[in-house]
Amino acid sequence: MLAVENFDIVVVGGGHNGLVAACYLALAGRSVCVLERLDEVGGAAVSSYAFEGMDARLSRYSYLVSLLPAAVIDELGLDLRLLRRRYSSYTPLPGSERGLLIDNDDPEATRASFASVGASADATAFDEFSADLARLATAFWPTLTEPLPTRSEARALLDDDALWTAFIERPIGETIEQRFASDLVRGVMATDALIGTFASAHDAGLRQNVCFLYHVIGGGTGDWDVPVGGMGAVTGELLRVAREAGVVIRTGTEVTSVSPDGDVRYTPTGMDAAAAHSVHGTHVLANVAPAVLDPLLASAEPLAAATSKEISGDSPEPSATDRRVERDLLVFGWGSGGGAPEGAQVKVNLLLERLPRLRDSTVSPEAAFGGTFHVNELYSQLEHGVSEAESGRLPSPLPAEIYCHSLTDPSILSPELRERGVQTLTVFGLHTPHRLGLDAPTLERAVLDSLNSVLAEPIEPLLAKDAQGRPCIETKTTADLERTLGMPGGNIFHGPLTWPFLEDDAPRGTPAERWGVATAHPRILLCGSGSQRGGAVSGLGGRSAAMAVLEGELDS
Repeated sequence: MLAVENFDIVVVGGGHNGLVAACYLALAGRSVCVLERLDEVGGAAVSSYAFEGMDARLSRYSYLVSLLPAAVIDELGLDLRLLRRRYSSYTPLPGSERGLLIDNDDPEATRASFASVGASADATAFDEFSADLARLATAFWPTLTEPLPTRSEARALLDDDALWTAFIERPIGETIEQRFASDLVRGVMATDALIGTFASAHDAGLRQNVCFLYHVIGGGTGDWDVPVGGMGAVTGELLRVAREAGVVIRTGTEVTSVSPDGDVRYTPTGMDAAAAHSVHGTHVLANVAPAVLDPLLASAEPLAAATSKEISGDSPEPSATDRRVERDLLVFGWGSGGGAPEGAQVKVNLLLERLPRLRDSTVSPEAAFGGTFHVNELYSQLEHGVSEAESGRLPSPLPAEIYCHSLTDPSILSPELRERGVQTLTVFGLHTPHRLGLDAPTLERAVLDSLNSVLAEPIEPLLAKDAQGRPCIETKTTADLERTLGMPGGNIFHGPLTWPFLEDDAPRGTPAERWGVATAHPRILLCGSGSQRGGAVSGLGGRSAAMAVLEGELDS
């Protein structure tokens, strides 16, 4: 019989959200054990030396920060700096020598740039649209560190029915088309709705609207900031605080089962069942996708089976547990034909000897790559890309966007590389759903071809060479994310994003329900990107789970 260690809290998964939850609870005096399958914690929020012999520490998966509240940094005492980028974005107009540069510090230059791409009329609309987004941020941002409001409460906080309808009730494509005339400007506005979400701007399910909202409310401003030292600096600080608070962290551990009463069995990675260990937690916090948690609940009736009974009418008066099960299935895309989670992006990391020249001689590469560089993201190209991918074809040209960490934060490069003028580029390609089954070389070629189509010179000759003389480029596909990080279908959000509010008739009887971390089992809480306000490097899933645990202890 296995010896069982007892903890107040067992966290399954050592990504940044799991560490956030562990830190809060350990600082509150609870005994905490974190179990992580990989050999290091951090999940997708890590930095690494991706290229042999090159002293460049890249944010290998996630790369920018917007939704991490200052409250998390302050409450946990994290020594973390986030830098604001001067430029919002640059978007080349395909087939021309011009592009749209949005300069946060120079409104007049931005208006002149609108004129240069034939979109003068949209400059005023852009200012008005930005003001509306600021109102959304003002209303929603403070709620992210509180129990979830209801839909009615959130609507009252916004206090503008027209704005609510435009951004919450109707497809975002309608608003974009009504307010902007330029195909290019429409595309700039629509990309925030599509990063990590495979959908048309007119999708009736409003997945794109949910994605859009999270992209524009971060920090109360919608800015996406650069973490000094890379993403590894974020999880490095969380790891420091966790260790100092006494958290027990076990890496290289494969969790094989979780029981509803808090028993967690695991084995060292690569070992058989004979090497199994067991720990028990008063609460188990799941920092894994809901679709990963379900099969781990070895002693519980499968969620899909439990919900099928309710849907079939066998339970005319569903219990609170049944309602939580139904919510899990519907919210996370397992019911109503939602299917398994699926990602739709490809990420390419590059190390360049210098930034490429632009076709637009009026804009410096440092300005163009100083914000988000949009590649073939006209509104029409984005919509065409969805249609192509839904038909089983890789979009051509592939919509993508780029950011250059080293321009804002050169600390990730050694002094020698900085002196050489070396720069990093991160390319995020859209509309490459997991279902296409495309390999890394195919996707990498599509990304490079798309990028080359808007530059004044090809990117390949600019690639730095590693210690073996190989080009410094690596490509991460949805299959890589599924295999390496355990994200089903490579979905970076662990499943469909959900509104930062509860429906008016949703259960709210427990702290876990009010904080958006409930599962069908009271002792098992979500604490990752699959929670109600999960997604991105925000710490919200971890903080919400910790608050639910502590609030539940007070209630009891």
